[in-house]
Amino acid sequence: MSFINWPLKPLYLLQNKQLLKSLKHLNKYFIKYRIRLILGLLIAVTSRLFAVAVPKFIGDSVAEVELYVKGEINNIEIVKSSLFINILIIIGCALLSGFFMFLMRQTVIVVSRFIEYDLKNEIYEQYQNLSLSFYKANRTGDLMNRISEDVGKVRMYAGPALMYSVNTITLFAVVLTYMSSIAPMLTLYTIAPLPILSLSVYYLSVAINKRTTVVQEYLSRLTTFTQESFSGIAVLKAYQIEGRTTNDFNELANQSKQKSINLARVQALFFPLMVCLIGISNIIVIYIGGKQYLNGQISDFGILVEFIIFVNMLTWPVATVGWVSSIIQQAEASQKRINEFLETVPEIKNDKNAISTPIAGAIAFKNVNFTYPDTGIQALTNISFEIEAGQTIGIVGNTGSGKSTLLELIGRLYDPTHGQITIDGIELNKIDLQNFRSQIGYVPQDAFLFSDTIENNICFGKNNATESEMIEVAKIASVDKNIINFKNGYQTLLGERGVTLSGGQKQRVSIARALLKKPNILLLDDSLSAVDTETEKQIIKNFKALSEKRTSIIVSHRISSVKNADLILVFEDGKIIQKGDHQSLTTQKGYYQDLYNKQSQKKEM
Repeated sequence: MSFINWPLKPLYLLQNKQLLKSLKHLNKYFIKYRIRLILGLLIAVTSRLFAVAVPKFIGDSVAEVELYVKGEINNIEIVKSSLFINILIIIGCALLSGFFMFLMRQTVIVVSRFIEYDLKNEIYEQYQNLSLSFYKANRTGDLMNRISEDVGKVRMYAGPALMYSVNTITLFAVVLTYMSSIAPMLTLYTIAPLPILSLSVYYLSVAINKRTTVVQEYLSRLTTFTQESFSGIAVLKAYQIEGRTTNDFNELANQSKQKSINLARVQALFFPLMVCLIGISNIIVIYIGGKQYLNGQISDFGILVEFIIFVNMLTWPVATVGWVSSIIQQAEASQKRINEFLETVPEIKNDKNAISTPIAGAIAFKNVNFTYPDTGIQALTNISFEIEAGQTIGIVGNTGSGKSTLLELIGRLYDPTHGQITIDGIELNKIDLQNFRSQIGYVPQDAFLFSDTIENNICFGKNNATESEMIEVAKIASVDKNIINFKNGYQTLLGERGVTLSGGQKQRVSIARALLKKPNILLLDDSLSAVDTETEKQIIKNFKALSEKRTSIIVSHRISSVKNADLILVFEDGKIIQKGDHQSLTTQKGYYQDLYNKQSQKKEM
């Protein structure tokens, strides 16, 4: 346990010893910001010392007035002078306490924001390192929740929980010591209700936490429901099910409302309970203290005034014990969820002696098998072939035959289950991952565009690209004419996932984005499927006219996309069943010839 946990430990002796185990992950951040934290803790102690001085001077003022009333002091000017000095001291202590409290929040709370920032960056970096199988096994909403809501709960532990714990410990140490020194028995009676308050607040906090979780779950359902409804509004209208959808939404909204009401009922008990127990403590001070004063056990009436102020001063810190305990429970649960992902070892990672070198583009598969880890489906079986640098390879086959999987293995989004993939004679897993991926261009089957301008989407892989370079690749991808006809041209802002553009336009913008990198290996995964045949011909013609020598692998269901390739591979059930150039494959009976004849007949029709 790091030094930062010591202020919290006394408050949770009854908690499970493993409670803070997950939170140990934060120790490195506490050490990183240790100077700020130590300074913040010292400031917190200073603030409390000034705060507890106020009741003492108020009590002295009341005692001074009492002596004058009793006739023990006859000079009114002396009393006025003493009261004036005490008032100035009280105001000064209050101002200094407030000032140091401000500084405390500027240190401890700001540090918690730094930790929140660092933790979010750590999680985001880990997300980027994790493989595709991880994303297939986890929902996007859950990933977002852990980097936002869960980190927010952890920040509460690193900031407010720490700050209030230090305040409580300091206040109790100073106040109880002082109270015991002047009236030990009255002190015991005074603090008797405080443990009850702390336990009550704790159990209320647990109940509130549980009901809050339920409310958040229903809010998440409402958000998901509305998001899917808005995204699929065209389908809802086409099937005329707006009425049914509205009824489903109303039912879900009513359930969410009921859960919120249940939460509000518990929350409503918090402050009345607190006020009640404060009142009981005050009554005890007045009754017991009054009797002791009348019996001569307490020397002056000012002590009673001090005790009443101290009771009210201690009540909120005691109440925060339960609240802070709830915060730590939530933070521990959230950090445990975060650690699950942070402790996930990426399946794709660099070798210790990874080679960082320019690649020419020669690719070889040697007896490669691949089985998807999440489903157990064997996608590729005993795949072997070689591609020389600068060649164009076409791949055709039925849906699910393993074509896209092959490209994912070349891009090293997965590693083969068995066999070997080499680039320029070097094993792929021996090449530096970042260096390798910076030299390939990949256009996936489902073209993904960001909610940004067309220009930024094209320049996504090359931030320092010039306008002329961007326009050049847009022309090669045959999308420039479409873009310049838009009202804002290349500055047109796209909707979510590029919804502003048609399917063919999205594919061509994605191709332009890949070409802008000037990759040595270009992977096109059925990226011309939404493009008409004339545009397809123009794009392929532009590809051939490129002066750069690059290795291109084109996956397609159209013969027209691959017929000019140096080598064509035909896939079926994860195996290569035919290979050769277009001319030779059209003369062989089999899948390729049948596909060619079907597509030729459609063109004639």
